[in-house]
Amino acid sequence: MQKSDPRRTDLAAAGTTGCGNDEGEYNSPGANARVGPVLIRDAHIAEPSPDGPWDPGDDAPFYLWLFNQGQSADRLLGAETTVARSVDIVSVDGTVRGPAEVPTGKPVELGEGRVHLLLRDLRQQIRGGDYAWITLRFERAGEVALRVHSPVPAYVDDATDAPGLPSPSPDE
Repeated sequence: MQKSDPRRTDLAAAGTTGCGNDEGEYNSPGANARVGPVLIRDAHIAEPSPDGPWDPGDDAPFYLWLFNQGQSADRLLGAETTVARSVDIVSVDGTVRGPAEVPTGKPVELGEGRVHLLLRDLRQQIRGGDYAWITLRFERAGEVALRVHSPVPAYVDDATDAPGLPSPSPDE
């Protein structure tokens, strides 16, 4: 079952009206940029697992949203980074595929359970909170370099140790 993403509802509005307003619009935690008419939103390396950071040799997913405000469709051709041997555009099952289509006026999610990018054979450890530079290359819009991060894991090993939560009583 696929979870819905609250960021998706504001992407089209942000793409057509600007990058925010004073009415409490959601501000995504990933990197945001523009290259030509293509908006890039919430670009980030996937959060590491509870077992630890991404280690050298691992493949780490890279997720982002795209919105093309232009008159012509575009394609994400690929990406480059110094923190991995290569960056591939992959299908859900991890097989390498061709460029990702970026039609006009329609949000495109490259994320978990979908076509996405994969940092192959990491050259260094990436922990939650670490940053890396990734350059995206589009057929029409050109290139853009983004400083992206891997979010700090949102899981809690033992919720009873979290501040403000009572420990269960031994009688329960």
